[in-house]
Amino acid sequence: MTETRIDPPAAAGERAMLRAWLDWHRETLAMKCEGLTEEQLRLRSVPPSSMSLLGLVRHMADVERGWFRRRINGEDLGSIYYSDDDPDGEFDNVDTASAEEAFATWRAEIEHARAAEEACADLDVPAKEARLGVHYSLRWIMCHMIEEYARHNGHADLLRERIDGATGE
Repeated sequence: MTETRIDPPAAAGERAMLRAWLDWHRETLAMKCEGLTEEQLRLRSVPPSSMSLLGLVRHMADVERGWFRRRINGEDLGSIYYSDDDPDGEFDNVDTASAEEAFATWRAEIEHARAAEEACADLDVPAKEARLGVHYSLRWIMCHMIEEYARHNGHADLLRERIDGATGE
């Protein structure tokens, strides 16, 4: 795996630090998927889980969209890969999914997320759309996104090691 991540600074303001750590974790997921074929990206973990690296990329595209475009921007958008009728679609429906499309969609959602975050005056800006009745602040959302990526990057570590033995930070 090629190291493409930029280490977060040892000292910075809060917003710069949150941005840097979120970008670091985004690039960690990309690095865990680097150099694999579509078939390898589709490989599942262990039953009954339907988790795969491709499923993780699709999941994170929906997570980026949900928190930044829908909640922060208030955009009236549906989910990309799942629905009420298919709540695990991002993971379950990878057998014929295009890795190229999934990565392009994920990267596009990251760019939308960055623009939404940059447009906020400060970290205390509340989301325009509530989740479970709560209008979370941008600060909370950025911390949650770091946590979400960190958790799933742990899954990605195990998936990648199972596929080709590659390990790394």
